Amino acid sequence: MIMNRRHLLSTFTVLCMGMTSAHAAEKWNMSAEQPDGNYITGVAKEFAADVTKATKGELEIKVHSNSVLFKRPDLKRAVQTGQVPVGDVLISVLGNEDAMFEADAVPLMARDFDSAWKLWQASKPGIEQRLAKQGIKLLYSVPWPPQGIYTKVPVKSMADFKGMKFRAYNAATSRMVELMGASPTTVNSGDVPQAFGTGLIEAMITSPATGVDSQAWDFSKYYYDVQAFIPKNVTMVNARAFAKLSPASQKAVLDAAAAAEKRGWDEARKQTSTLTQTLAKNGMTVGPMPAALAPDLAKIGATMADEWVKKAGADGKALVDKLK
Repeated sequence: MIMNRRHLLSTFTVLCMGMTSAHAAEKWNMSAEQPDGNYITGVAKEFAADVTKATKGELEIKVHSNSVLFKRPDLKRAVQTGQVPVGDVLISVLGNEDAMFEADAVPLMARDFDSAWKLWQASKPGIEQRLAKQGIKLLYSVPWPPQGIYTKVPVKSMADFKGMKFRAYNAATSRMVELMGASPTTVNSGDVPQAFGTGLIEAMITSPATGVDSQAWDFSKYYYDVQAFIPKNVTMVNARAFAKLSPASQKAVLDAAAAAEKRGWDEARKQTSTLTQTLAKNGMTVGPMPAALAPDLAKIGATMADEWVKKAGADGKALVDKLK
Protein backbone atom coordinates (compact mmCIF):
# COMPACT_ATOMS: atom_id res chain seq x y z
CA MET A 1 0.00 0.00 0.00
CA ILE A 2 2.84 2.35 0.91
CA MET A 3 4.60 1.47 -2.33
CA ASN A 4 1.42 2.17 -4.26
CA ARG A 5 1.10 5.57 -2.58
CA ARG A 6 4.71 6.33 -3.36
CA HIS A 7 4.17 5.26 -6.95
CA LEU A 8 1.07 7.44 -7.24
CA LEU A 9 2.90 10.39 -5.69
CA SER A 10 5.79 9.95 -8.10
CA THR A 11 3.44 9.70 -11.05
CA PHE A 12 1.54 12.79 -9.90
CA THR A 13 4.82 14.73 -9.55
CA VAL A 14 5.89 13.78 -13.08
CA LEU A 15 2.51 14.79 -14.47
CA CYS A 16 2.69 18.13 -12.69
CA MET A 17 6.17 18.75 -14.04
CA GLY A 18 4.90 17.97 -17.51
CA MET A 19 1.98 20.33 -17.08
CA THR A 20 4.29 23.07 -15.79
CA SER A 21 6.60 22.59 -18.75
CA ALA A 22 3.69 22.64 -21.17
CA HIS A 23 2.35 25.77 -19.52
CA ALA A 24 5.76 27.43 -19.74
CA ALA A 25 6.00 26.82 -23.47
CA GLU A 26 4.91 29.88 -25.43
CA LYS A 27 3.60 29.96 -29.01
CA TRP A 28 3.56 33.19 -30.96
CA ASN A 29 2.01 33.95 -34.31
CA MET A 30 4.00 36.35 -36.49
CA SER A 31 2.36 38.42 -39.20
CA ALA A 32 4.62 38.82 -42.24
CA GLU A 33 3.70 41.28 -44.98
CA GLN A 34 5.17 39.61 -48.01
CA PRO A 35 4.55 36.28 -49.82
CA ASP A 36 6.64 33.18 -49.17
CA GLY A 37 8.92 33.76 -52.17
CA ASN A 38 10.02 37.19 -50.93
CA TYR A 39 13.40 37.27 -49.17
CA ILE A 40 12.04 39.44 -46.33
CA THR A 41 9.62 36.66 -45.43
CA GLY A 42 12.49 34.18 -45.78
CA VAL A 43 14.45 36.16 -43.18
CA ALA A 44 11.41 36.14 -40.88
CA LYS A 45 11.11 32.37 -41.12
CA GLU A 46 14.80 31.90 -40.32
CA PHE A 47 14.39 34.27 -37.35
CA ALA A 48 11.49 32.18 -36.08
CA ALA A 49 13.43 28.94 -36.51
CA ASP A 50 16.44 30.40 -34.69
CA VAL A 51 14.27 31.40 -31.72
CA THR A 52 12.60 28.00 -31.49
CA LYS A 53 15.97 26.25 -31.65
CA ALA A 54 17.71 28.53 -29.14
CA THR A 55 14.89 28.30 -26.60
CA LYS A 56 14.58 24.53 -27.10
CA GLY A 57 10.90 24.98 -27.80
CA GLU A 58 10.15 27.24 -24.85
CA LEU A 59 9.12 29.84 -27.43
CA GLU A 60 7.81 28.78 -30.81
CA ILE A 61 7.07 31.38 -33.50
CA LYS A 62 4.85 30.54 -36.47
CA VAL A 63 5.14 32.90 -39.44
CA HIS A 64 1.99 33.72 -41.41
CA SER A 65 3.02 35.28 -44.73
CA ASN A 66 1.34 37.55 -47.28
CA SER A 67 -0.50 39.66 -44.67
CA VAL A 68 -3.10 36.95 -44.06
CA LEU A 69 -3.35 37.90 -40.38
CA PHE A 70 -3.21 41.69 -40.65
CA LYS A 71 -2.90 44.07 -43.57
CA ARG A 72 -0.14 46.69 -43.65
CA PRO A 73 -2.23 49.60 -42.25
CA ASP A 74 -3.39 47.49 -39.27
CA LEU A 75 -0.18 45.69 -38.28
CA LYS A 76 1.36 48.15 -35.83
CA ARG A 77 -1.90 48.59 -33.92
CA ALA A 78 -2.33 44.80 -33.81
CA VAL A 79 1.11 44.37 -32.22
CA GLN A 80 0.54 47.28 -29.85
CA THR A 81 -2.73 45.83 -28.54
CA GLY A 82 -1.44 42.25 -28.43
CA GLN A 83 -3.73 40.89 -31.13
CA VAL A 84 -0.56 39.38 -32.57
CA PRO A 85 2.68 39.28 -30.56
CA VAL A 86 5.08 40.01 -33.39
CA GLY A 87 4.95 41.24 -36.97
CA ASP A 88 6.77 43.17 -39.67
CA VAL A 89 5.69 46.29 -41.55
CA LEU A 90 7.05 48.85 -44.00
CA ILE A 91 8.04 51.49 -41.47
CA SER A 92 7.45 54.48 -43.74
CA VAL A 93 3.70 53.79 -43.79
CA LEU A 94 3.74 55.11 -40.20
CA GLY A 95 4.92 58.50 -41.46
CA ASN A 96 1.55 60.17 -40.91
CA GLU A 97 1.93 59.33 -37.23
CA ASP A 98 5.49 60.64 -36.89
CA ALA A 99 7.85 61.96 -39.56
CA MET A 100 10.80 60.05 -38.08
CA PHE A 101 9.20 56.81 -39.26
CA GLU A 102 9.48 57.88 -42.91
CA ALA A 103 13.07 59.12 -42.98
CA ASP A 104 14.05 56.30 -45.34
CA ALA A 105 11.37 57.32 -47.87
CA VAL A 106 12.78 60.79 -48.56
CA PRO A 107 14.06 60.62 -52.16
CA LEU A 108 17.84 60.74 -52.61
CA MET A 109 18.60 60.83 -48.87
CA ALA A 110 20.02 57.29 -49.09
CA ARG A 111 20.30 55.63 -52.51
CA ASP A 112 22.79 52.83 -51.80
CA PHE A 113 22.98 50.26 -49.02
CA ASP A 114 25.95 51.84 -47.23
CA SER A 115 24.11 55.16 -47.00
CA ALA A 116 20.88 53.38 -46.03
CA TRP A 117 22.66 51.57 -43.19
CA LYS A 118 24.09 54.86 -41.89
CA LEU A 119 20.62 56.39 -42.05
CA TRP A 120 19.20 53.44 -40.13
CA GLN A 121 21.85 53.66 -37.40
CA ALA A 122 21.23 57.39 -37.06
CA SER A 123 17.42 57.11 -36.94
CA LYS A 124 17.10 53.86 -34.98
CA PRO A 125 17.40 55.26 -31.42
CA GLY A 126 14.63 57.79 -32.01
CA ILE A 127 12.42 55.16 -33.62
CA GLU A 128 13.01 52.74 -30.73
CA GLN A 129 12.04 55.43 -28.22
CA ARG A 130 8.85 56.29 -30.07
CA LEU A 131 7.76 52.67 -30.33
CA ALA A 132 8.66 51.94 -26.70
CA LYS A 133 6.28 54.69 -25.55
CA GLN A 134 3.53 52.76 -27.32
CA GLY A 135 4.34 49.39 -25.77
CA ILE A 136 6.31 48.07 -28.74
CA LYS A 137 9.87 46.74 -28.86
CA LEU A 138 11.84 47.03 -32.10
CA LEU A 139 13.59 43.81 -33.10
CA TYR A 140 15.23 44.15 -36.53
CA SER A 141 15.07 45.77 -39.96
CA VAL A 142 15.39 44.42 -43.50
CA PRO A 143 15.84 46.82 -46.44
CA TRP A 144 14.19 46.59 -49.82
CA PRO A 145 16.24 47.02 -52.99
CA PRO A 146 16.55 50.62 -54.25
CA GLN A 147 13.28 51.91 -55.69
CA GLY A 148 12.81 52.14 -59.45
CA ILE A 149 10.05 53.27 -61.81
CA TYR A 150 7.81 50.90 -63.82
CA THR A 151 5.83 52.21 -66.78
CA LYS A 152 3.75 50.91 -69.66
CA VAL A 153 5.25 53.43 -72.06
CA PRO A 154 8.79 54.80 -72.39
CA VAL A 155 9.67 58.05 -70.61
CA LYS A 156 12.54 60.43 -71.26
CA SER A 157 11.84 63.41 -69.02
CA MET A 158 9.70 64.46 -66.06
CA ALA A 159 7.18 65.99 -68.49
CA ASP A 160 6.26 62.46 -69.64
CA PHE A 161 4.74 61.74 -66.22
CA LYS A 162 2.32 64.66 -66.33
CA GLY A 163 -1.19 63.42 -65.59
CA MET A 164 -0.08 59.76 -65.46
CA LYS A 165 -1.98 57.59 -62.96
CA PHE A 166 0.84 56.57 -60.66
CA ARG A 167 0.79 54.05 -57.81
CA ALA A 168 1.82 55.27 -54.35
CA TYR A 169 2.12 53.19 -51.17
CA ASN A 170 2.67 55.77 -48.42
CA ALA A 171 2.49 59.51 -47.81
CA ALA A 172 6.05 60.09 -49.02
CA THR A 173 5.55 58.37 -52.37
CA SER A 174 2.25 60.21 -52.82
CA ARG A 175 4.05 63.52 -52.36
CA MET A 176 6.84 62.46 -54.71
CA VAL A 177 4.32 61.50 -57.40
CA GLU A 178 2.56 64.87 -57.01
CA LEU A 179 5.84 66.71 -57.48
CA MET A 180 6.48 64.62 -60.59
CA GLY A 181 3.25 65.99 -62.06
CA ALA A 182 1.51 62.61 -61.96
CA SER A 183 -1.69 61.57 -60.18
CA PRO A 184 -1.04 59.40 -57.08
CA THR A 185 -3.26 56.40 -56.33
CA THR A 186 -2.67 54.28 -53.24
CA VAL A 187 -2.55 50.58 -54.10
CA ASN A 188 -1.33 47.71 -51.91
CA SER A 189 1.39 45.56 -53.45
CA GLY A 190 -0.90 42.52 -53.71
CA ASP A 191 -3.40 44.54 -55.77
CA VAL A 192 -0.88 45.95 -58.25
CA PRO A 193 -1.53 43.53 -61.16
CA GLN A 194 -5.28 44.14 -61.04
CA ALA A 195 -4.79 47.90 -60.72
CA PHE A 196 -2.66 47.95 -63.87
CA GLY A 197 -5.05 45.60 -65.65
CA THR A 198 -8.10 47.78 -64.96
CA GLY A 199 -6.30 51.02 -65.81
CA LEU A 200 -6.41 52.30 -62.24
CA ILE A 201 -2.66 52.93 -62.50
CA GLU A 202 -0.23 53.26 -65.39
CA ALA A 203 3.05 53.43 -63.52
CA MET A 204 4.59 52.80 -60.12
CA ILE A 205 7.73 53.33 -58.09
CA THR A 206 8.80 50.25 -56.17
CA SER A 207 11.61 47.74 -55.86
CA PRO A 208 12.58 44.95 -58.26
CA ALA A 209 11.49 42.58 -55.47
CA THR A 210 7.87 43.76 -55.69
CA GLY A 211 8.20 43.73 -59.47
CA VAL A 212 9.14 40.06 -59.41
CA ASP A 213 6.55 39.19 -56.73
CA SER A 214 3.79 40.76 -58.85
CA GLN A 215 5.24 39.56 -62.19
CA ALA A 216 5.40 43.11 -63.48
CA TRP A 217 6.29 41.96 -67.00
CA ASP A 218 2.65 40.91 -67.42
CA PHE A 219 1.38 44.50 -67.15
CA SER A 220 4.30 46.91 -67.65
CA LYS A 221 7.07 47.11 -70.21
CA TYR A 222 9.76 49.44 -68.86
CA TYR A 223 11.80 49.49 -65.65
CA TYR A 224 14.01 52.49 -64.89
CA ASP A 225 16.56 51.82 -62.16
CA VAL A 226 16.49 55.32 -60.68
CA GLN A 227 17.49 54.14 -57.18
CA ALA A 228 15.37 56.86 -55.60
CA PHE A 229 15.57 55.58 -52.01
CA ILE A 230 15.81 52.38 -49.96
CA PRO A 231 12.81 51.70 -47.68
CA LYS A 232 12.81 49.13 -44.89
CA ASN A 233 10.52 46.68 -43.21
CA VAL A 234 10.90 46.47 -39.44
CA THR A 235 9.92 43.61 -37.17
CA MET A 236 8.41 44.59 -33.84
CA VAL A 237 7.12 42.73 -30.78
CA ASN A 238 4.55 43.56 -28.14
CA ALA A 239 6.59 44.77 -25.14
CA ARG A 240 4.39 43.02 -22.56
CA ALA A 241 4.61 39.70 -24.39
CA PHE A 242 8.39 40.06 -24.58
CA ALA A 243 8.64 40.94 -20.87
CA LYS A 244 6.78 37.76 -19.92
CA LEU A 245 9.50 35.59 -21.45
CA SER A 246 12.26 34.14 -19.31
CA PRO A 247 15.58 36.04 -19.40
CA ALA A 248 17.08 33.20 -21.45
CA SER A 249 14.27 33.38 -24.01
CA GLN A 250 14.50 37.16 -24.19
CA LYS A 251 18.20 36.84 -24.98
CA ALA A 252 17.44 34.20 -27.61
CA VAL A 253 14.94 36.53 -29.31
CA LEU A 254 17.36 39.46 -29.32
CA ASP A 255 20.24 37.31 -30.58
CA ALA A 256 18.05 35.90 -33.35
CA ALA A 257 16.91 39.44 -34.23
CA ALA A 258 20.52 40.65 -34.53
CA ALA A 259 21.31 37.70 -36.81
CA ALA A 260 18.16 38.36 -38.85
CA GLU A 261 19.10 41.99 -39.40
CA LYS A 262 22.57 41.08 -40.67
CA ARG A 263 21.11 38.34 -42.84
CA GLY A 264 18.45 40.67 -44.20
CA TRP A 265 20.83 43.44 -45.19
CA ASP A 266 23.25 40.95 -46.75
CA GLU A 267 20.42 39.29 -48.65
CA ALA A 268 19.07 42.60 -49.94
CA ARG A 269 22.47 43.40 -51.45
CA LYS A 270 22.63 39.99 -53.11
CA GLN A 271 19.05 39.97 -54.33
CA THR A 272 18.98 43.43 -55.93
CA SER A 273 21.01 42.48 -58.99
CA THR A 274 19.36 39.06 -59.34
CA LEU A 275 15.84 40.48 -59.14
CA THR A 276 16.60 43.26 -61.64
CA GLN A 277 17.99 40.65 -64.05
CA THR A 278 14.80 38.61 -63.58
CA LEU A 279 12.76 41.56 -64.86
CA ALA A 280 14.93 41.71 -67.98
CA LYS A 281 14.85 37.95 -68.52
CA ASN A 282 11.07 38.10 -68.59
CA GLY A 283 11.01 40.65 -71.38
CA MET A 284 11.05 44.01 -69.63
CA THR A 285 13.22 46.81 -70.97
CA VAL A 286 15.53 47.57 -68.05
CA GLY A 287 17.66 50.70 -68.05
CA PRO A 288 19.16 53.45 -65.87
CA MET A 289 17.46 56.70 -65.02
CA PRO A 290 17.03 58.84 -68.18
CA ALA A 291 19.63 61.62 -68.13
CA ALA A 292 17.01 64.35 -68.53
CA LEU A 293 15.15 63.04 -65.48
CA ALA A 294 18.08 63.36 -63.04
CA PRO A 295 18.03 67.16 -62.46
CA ASP A 296 14.27 67.22 -61.86
CA LEU A 297 14.44 64.26 -59.51
CA ALA A 298 17.23 66.01 -57.59
CA LYS A 299 14.99 69.06 -57.17
CA ILE A 300 12.16 66.86 -55.90
CA GLY A 301 14.52 65.21 -53.43
CA ALA A 302 15.69 68.59 -52.13
CA THR A 303 12.11 69.85 -51.79
CA MET A 304 10.99 66.74 -49.92
CA ALA A 305 14.04 66.80 -47.66
CA ASP A 306 13.24 70.38 -46.64
CA GLU A 307 9.59 69.49 -46.06
CA TRP A 308 10.55 66.44 -44.04
CA VAL A 309 12.92 68.37 -41.76
CA LYS A 310 10.15 70.89 -41.05
CA LYS A 311 7.76 68.06 -40.13
CA ALA A 312 10.31 66.16 -38.06
CA GLY A 313 11.46 69.26 -36.18
CA ALA A 314 14.61 69.28 -34.08
CA ASP A 315 15.00 65.51 -34.29
CA GLY A 316 14.86 65.63 -38.07
CA LYS A 317 17.41 68.44 -38.30
CA ALA A 318 19.72 66.56 -35.91
CA LEU A 319 19.42 63.45 -38.06
CA VAL A 320 20.27 65.28 -41.29
CA ASP A 321 23.19 67.07 -39.60
CA LYS A 322 24.48 63.75 -38.30
CA LEU A 323 24.38 62.21 -41.76
CA LYS A 324 26.23 65.18 -43.22
